[in-house]
Amino acid sequence: MTPRVRPGGLRELGPTAYAFSRAAGRVMGTAPPAVFTVLGRARRTYWGWLGFAASLMPFGHLPRRESELVILRVAHLRDSAYERAHHERIGRRSGLTTSEIDRTATDLDDQWPVRDAAILRAVDELVGTSDLSDETWTALGRHLDERERLELLLLVGNYTMLATTLHVLRLQPDPPRARNGADRPAARVERSVVADERGAAPARSDHSAGGSSQALGPT
Repeated sequence: MTPRVRPGGLRELGPTAYAFSRAAGRVMGTAPPAVFTVLGRARRTYWGWLGFAASLMPFGHLPRRESELVILRVAHLRDSAYERAHHERIGRRSGLTTSEIDRTATDLDDQWPVRDAAILRAVDELVGTSDLSDETWTALGRHLDERERLELLLLVGNYTMLATTLHVLRLQPDPPRARNGADRPAARVERSVVADERGAAPARSDHSAGGSSQALGPT
């Protein structure tokens, strides 16, 4: 499936978003994530959304493990392969077991701890009805304080919106990042493209790239 908007390069993203996407890929072990290289083309809107999203995860009040449970459940309910692949990696780093990650993509069972179960039931209801019953809201209140409940609503809303956006744009999960020498030819091509965009001579090698490679930072 071909993405409807192609990933942006240095010219389309600007130097900060471009560098951020590459750093994110290194951390995730993937190519620069398309969620950043495509949405980054929106420039100011992208940074506004990214700041909001970051205030929820990873800098939110909910524990990271629980925020990842929420995101993975939303991804399952909205059939977002991109969100699932992206956050399965993050979920493992945040303390979720492989079994727990797998179970976020199945019918809820009685094996979840009571707090997890209350959160997951609320996610199901929010995604399914865009509302929470008084019973569900009260059940959440037995385990989450007011700030956590408000954050949960915003977290579900953000990732529901993102799942829709990724689906409409036809974005597929990011491929693994090339390792060692395998990514050097791609890096040279990338520097050449950037040099062309700037009106400079394309870099001939890793050692002769000069200002272009320095502007890009480490590859």
